[in-house]
Amino acid sequence: MDFNFTTKEQKKAVDQSMLLCCKFFISESRNIATLDAIERAARLNPEAVLVNKFPDRAYNRVRYTLVSYVLHDCTGNAIYSPLQQTVVAMAEVAFNAINLELHDGAHPRLGTVDDIVFHPLARASLDEAAWLAKAVAADIGNRFSVPVFLYAAAHPTGKELDTIRRELGYYRPNFMGNQWGGWTMPESLSQLPDEGPITVSRAKGITMIGARPWVTLYNIPIMSTDVSAARRIARKVSARGGGLPKVQTLGLVHGEDSTEIACMLLERNQIGADTVQNRVEMLAAQEGLDVEKGYFTDFSPEMILEKYKNLVSVKRP
Repeated sequence: MDFNFTTKEQKKAVDQSMLLCCKFFISESRNIATLDAIERAARLNPEAVLVNKFPDRAYNRVRYTLVSYVLHDCTGNAIYSPLQQTVVAMAEVAFNAINLELHDGAHPRLGTVDDIVFHPLARASLDEAAWLAKAVAADIGNRFSVPVFLYAAAHPTGKELDTIRRELGYYRPNFMGNQWGGWTMPESLSQLPDEGPITVSRAKGITMIGARPWVTLYNIPIMSTDVSAARRIARKVSARGGGLPKVQTLGLVHGEDSTEIACMLLERNQIGADTVQNRVEMLAAQEGLDVEKGYFTDFSPEMILEKYKNLVSVKRP
């Protein structure tokens, strides 16, 4: 479906409409030519705005953050967002340029395009984010023959990301004891994906696509190479390990001389970064380890919304 906006009034109406945010994670951070090609695809449609990029060389992983509007029909159903074509175009470049069999890094992953999650911004709803997640999943599954698993609001029963990942073996290192490399799992899946084939291309892997309220990503460096200690701390901090509610964690190697606790804060207004930081520092002290101040890997939704508006105003004088 093609939408053309010709008048200032139409463009202004779009600017003030409901917005969706996409976080797009790929399994690559070291090949600059590949990243440049993906970013060119991200900028093909000026109506979809790339507001942030976060690469991590140790993890060999990049997250792109994009924002655009969503349009509705006369009954209020979502029917179009520039993000759909943009995200699929980025995925196409990634699938063509990245071979998962040749990839290795210190962060778990299941696919070349590992995770795509949509969040509502401003006046948008979770239903609209879920609609876009399912539309993108159908495109990626069918066009690129990649198994796609939906999660959270995009899943028929709301199944969460960490549950599906655990079932698929995401959290088990398969390379050098604490790294992830290549594809070492069966090529025929034991469970049916939501979109795409049941067989896995070893070069492309699996893609997870979901929709959920905002997730804050916050990483805390541990000044130790003892990944077992980092994992013990991570488990005690997480809700799954009896720690902080609505907090998910991973203890990972990060570079040659440190580890870190990678945290997903599912309810930032309930359990924020300061609370997590304090709990990690307390547990690390019990292990005799020093902790550095953590860092956010993306802007807050308020800052992303502001950056989007600023970038759009520059593009449309």
